Amino acid sequence: MAEVKLIDKKGNWLTFLIRKVDPAFANSLRRMIIDEVPTMAIEDVEFKKNDSILYDEIIAHRLGLIPLSTDLKGYNLTDKCTCKGAGCAKCQLDLTLKTKASGIIDASKIKSKDPKVVPVYEDMIITKLTEGQELEFAAKACLGRGKEHAKWSPGLAFFKHNPIINILKPDQSVEAVAACPVNVFELKGNKAVVNKNNLMDCHLCQACVEACPRGALEVYGTPDEFIFSIESWGQLKPKEIVAQAVAEFNEKLDEFGKLVSALSE
Repeated sequence: MAEVKLIDKKGNWLTFLIRKVDPAFANSLRRMIIDEVPTMAIEDVEFKKNDSILYDEIIAHRLGLIPLSTDLKGYNLTDKCTCKGAGCAKCQLDLTLKTKASGIIDASKIKSKDPKVVPVYEDMIITKLTEGQELEFAAKACLGRGKEHAKWSPGLAFFKHNPIINILKPDQSVEAVAACPVNVFELKGNKAVVNKNNLMDCHLCQACVEACPRGALEVYGTPDEFIFSIESWGQLKPKEIVAQAVAEFNEKLDEFGKLVSALSE
């Protein structure tokens, strides 16, 4: 059974160590996070007035890329909603903007009918208006998946093998200190030692091995241990992203199991 250990949690960043899994599982989890975890994003925009220098299509594109805080329990995916994709309060959210203010128009001007779903970064720039110009539109946001469009992807996810470094000849490994780009090594006397505080920063580039005489040290990754990192774009917290990715993974496995059972009947 897989084991998970928290390494670091700060703001929109989450890093954890996962043990007793193979690369295929780790990559499947990464793909679930990027492609399958649903988030809210603006999909349709109806412009009533746009006096800015930007075309309607450009502003609509910018609006779609504004991260919206997501309430997964409050909305259904369009293809799973009882309205069957027609559009209703269970799968769509109305947002509006109406302003005559001159200067930078940012995401803070957008008004949402649901206080739980609002722009994550209010200072994201939409366009700029000069004196006398107006911008007014009505938009609809809905849940979607990253595999459909990048605007629905909840964040960045990547992993690497948990590094193992064996210094076989400390007196011949001094060059590794300067060669390492992430300061994994340090000097003690005239010998190189591993800085344990920075060990997990090692990305197995082998720069240290190449800088030292052959056989001075060895660096490799643990085959069944991975350091997983997630940066959320803000729609969901990193912990929520992982939990939802696991739920999506389990749902797909259950569906696959049913299909296999149907073949054997």
